[in-house]
Amino acid sequence: MEKTTKRVFIPGCSLSSYNPELVGKTIEYLKNKLPGTGAILKCCGKPTKALGQYDEFKDRYASLQKDIDALGAEEIIVACQSCFLTMSAYSKEQKVRSLWSLMPEIGMPEATVGKAKESDITFGIHDSCSTRDRNDIHEGIRWIIDQLGYDLEEPPHSKGDTRCCGFGGMVVPANPDLAQEIMDRRTAEFETDYLVTYCAACRASMYKGGKKAVHILDLIFGDVWTSESDFPDLEGAFDSWANRYKTKKKIEEVLS
Repeated sequence: MEKTTKRVFIPGCSLSSYNPELVGKTIEYLKNKLPGTGAILKCCGKPTKALGQYDEFKDRYASLQKDIDALGAEEIIVACQSCFLTMSAYSKEQKVRSLWSLMPEIGMPEATVGKAKESDITFGIHDSCSTRDRNDIHEGIRWIIDQLGYDLEEPPHSKGDTRCCGFGGMVVPANPDLAQEIMDRRTAEFETDYLVTYCAACRASMYKGGKKAVHILDLIFGDVWTSESDFPDLEGAFDSWANRYKTKKKIEEVLS
């Protein structure tokens, strides 16, 4: 990894636990479009803050900020909505950008535009509730899907009126039955069996709510999805931790 870099991509914990290859391909894409891009794989500390462990959160974020500053980064690019809010609030010396509002500015990866126009799938879009007031992110996601060529279903509650996926606020470990009710309520709003999210935790919630769900990076960097495709299952705890290690190695490979 470069000792100094103009900007740094931070994928977040959930995406890294979900699919290391998608993280690697995203970094390659950003390096191609924006030379001088590095990466950091580290938690922003948001879960500790959500649990009221404020001192631990401050320590965790200070450790992350130290790494960002050590790289000399002037800009932070994030794929996680919780990371976006947290870093926007606490990394005052850096410009914080969402990957989803950045992509329309720098363009899609080569050979992805129109690749899915023959797909027989209509994807329902679930918007993350943490950024429900960020219309630039909502529109960026829809621009990406349109560029790819997939048909899209908007649920009754979307964009600024979206509903929680059931994962936020640490409700899953605190009250799993309530979490499942929220997941079921959300997925019941869609007619299609296929959903796309731009949060890996939301993807898991949509899966637990009975839908075939993918992350938007699956659409961008994966094969064309059809009704015959094998959709990803839910990751187990061991697989999630193993994927984080694989993500670390993938980042080192891409940036070496």
